[in-house]
Amino acid sequence: MNAFKGFVKKEFKQIYRDKRTLLVLFGMPVIMMILFGFAIRNEIQSAEVAVLDLSKDSMTAELIQKIESNPSFDITHYLQAYNEVEPLFQKGNVKAVLIFENNFEQKMVRHSSAKIQMVTDATDPNLARLLQAYTSSIVQDFSDDLNPEISIEQAGLSPEIRMMYNPELRSVNLFVPGLIAVILMLISALMTSISITREKEMGNMEILLVSPLKPYQIIIGKVLPYLVLSLVNVFTILLLAIFVFEVPFEGSFILFFAESILFILTALSLGVFISAVANNQQTAMMVSLAGLLLPTVLLSGFIFPISSMPQVLQWISHIIPAKWFLEIVRSIMLKGGGISVLWFQTAILVVITLLFMGLSMKRFNVRLQ
Repeated sequence: MNAFKGFVKKEFKQIYRDKRTLLVLFGMPVIMMILFGFAIRNEIQSAEVAVLDLSKDSMTAELIQKIESNPSFDITHYLQAYNEVEPLFQKGNVKAVLIFENNFEQKMVRHSSAKIQMVTDATDPNLARLLQAYTSSIVQDFSDDLNPEISIEQAGLSPEIRMMYNPELRSVNLFVPGLIAVILMLISALMTSISITREKEMGNMEILLVSPLKPYQIIIGKVLPYLVLSLVNVFTILLLAIFVFEVPFEGSFILFFAESILFILTALSLGVFISAVANNQQTAMMVSLAGLLLPTVLLSGFIFPISSMPQVLQWISHIIPAKWFLEIVRSIMLKGGGISVLWFQTAILVVITLLFMGLSMKRFNVRLQ
């Protein structure tokens, strides 16, 4: 019994001495509760919407004001012509566009009928459905204010819905591109961090650091197999997406693979950085899960719309590489987007990759000295 007590006491002391492991063990539950508690939202908050008002009369102004006062909508653009709609969706600047026809008020007064068209970005079908339902509810309230005795259909104000990029509202078109980011982050970052940390635990890293190999050669040698493996996975996932799940591919395959390689390098640089600061495989795995995989799933827009999250989490999402890669993949696959509309997201991934590569190299140089 005394031997058992001594063994348990020794294990507690070992955990206590490893401050990083202790921090992860206590910090990860807190991080998970915050992320799941605040990130998971079924309702819509501040969805970016554009308005094309071809009538510009008092009635459309009143209806636009009702929409703008609703916390579910954030009118970010006021358009002047139809040809401005497509570029906004291509760049991902808005989730929906409301179009009011010419002579709106005059047609309502004379014929009790006027057209409201709602064009939504259906790459996220759940968000598109909610936007449609919320808009219909606002228009219904407006119709009741005009004449409470007739229905919205009788008033001729039922919005005409047009779903762009995913007219069938297939959820697979949302999740399959997102899975690419999750799988690449899992293989590239998590496995790389564990692999390099295992070398440190076994003492092999110290042997490598005093060998003729330079730090960058060690890093390249460790991550190169995972780079090749990740590329094979990208090719496999793309084939499954197109031929099994029938996800459309509207853009350039060359651009898709170029962006995938960039994201793989980003994930590898994150994995190398984690391995450089972690002392053991357990810490590396916990940090990778809490710091990379959970944010990738919850804060990247993979499942839950970022616009529905609290403002703080929206700011944090900007530093999640998967957020930018998801925008790139969905734009290429579903919208046929090119580098002209994806250069900003690409530039951010390049900056993140160079930053963490530099930090990893600096850390290995310090260990070598």
